Amino acid sequence: MTAPQPHFTAAEMAAMEHALQLAGTGVRGANPLVGAVILNSDGAMVASGAHHGAGTDHAEVAALKNAARQGADPAGCTMVVTLEPCNHTGRTGPCAAAVAAAGIRRVVHAASDPNPEAAGGAAWLAERGVDVAGGLLAGPAEELNRRWIQAMQERRPFVTVKVAHSLDAQSAAADGSSQWITGPHARADGHTIRSRVDAVLVGTGTVLADDPRLTARVLDGSDAERQPLRAVMGLRDVPEEAAIRGDGFVHLRTQDPVAALGELYGRGVRHVLVEGGPQLIGVFLMADLADELFSYIAPMLLGSGIPAFQRLGVATLTDAHVWRLDPDGADAVAQLGDDVRLHFKPITPPPAATVKGR
Repeated sequence: MTAPQPHFTAAEMAAMEHALQLAGTGVRGANPLVGAVILNSDGAMVASGAHHGAGTDHAEVAALKNAARQGADPAGCTMVVTLEPCNHTGRTGPCAAAVAAAGIRRVVHAASDPNPEAAGGAAWLAERGVDVAGGLLAGPAEELNRRWIQAMQERRPFVTVKVAHSLDAQSAAADGSSQWITGPHARADGHTIRSRVDAVLVGTGTVLADDPRLTARVLDGSDAERQPLRAVMGLRDVPEEAAIRGDGFVHLRTQDPVAALGELYGRGVRHVLVEGGPQLIGVFLMADLADELFSYIAPMLLGSGIPAFQRLGVATLTDAHVWRLDPDGADAVAQLGDDVRLHFKPITPPPAATVKGR
């Protein structure tokens, strides 16, 4: 016998559409993009919230705090949320418990939580007398977090790729010089991304050529409060005097991106930033392991040099890697001083992607 389909009101539909828009104001990474809206008994929106990255309030808690600031009592209200409330304790407490404690009468969610460590919030709430209905606009909600879901199912970190290049897609001039292609505003933006990821990854070639520190820094050049793990991938040795060495450094002695991500995942890394060089970036793109791409474009032409994207395995147009501007998780297009930053999400995997372990 087929289970009855849940009924959703027009107010709940409008609230879910708004919650999806709110979700897009967050940042992509270790956690999904989630938005939440609270409706009173008349169906009016009285509060809302969104999740803005690992360690910050989840959307449900943000909405409850927003209600408190506005003097609105959530008891007896309906909460509309783009993802099933979580039922586990991580950097923050379980959202299901917070929702129940606030006296929310009904919870409408779009997608079920695919994370087995966090799922079960809907059932937990229902067992405690909360009216729970799921599936409202589930398709758009799942598409919003499609790559996060894929990364979680593959038990690997979410991968952000960052590349800086000239108008003609060169990451360095013919003599190898690359500092600095982009200006200070673009570099500061890159450090902001570094400060929120769990690890920054480069290849041994980048270490030997540029000797980077890979620390996250603030505008005055000092180290940010939160620092990512500094990871190097490759078979060549990292010199003892390399700037990247010290606490928080790991050498992944492999050329296989799947193995590298697996080792990082085992170390608790859930969001990794791949910064280069061009060959390493190409390896991740070729393997369909890049979940989002930040492209920083400097207003200069180098004519010839070192291409920003290499080893892509594209021989004909039908083999092209297809991406789309992504307005969710970051501005799709942003001007940073004289530079432009584009934010992309992958649409189709490269047809030639064949990587050991996948």
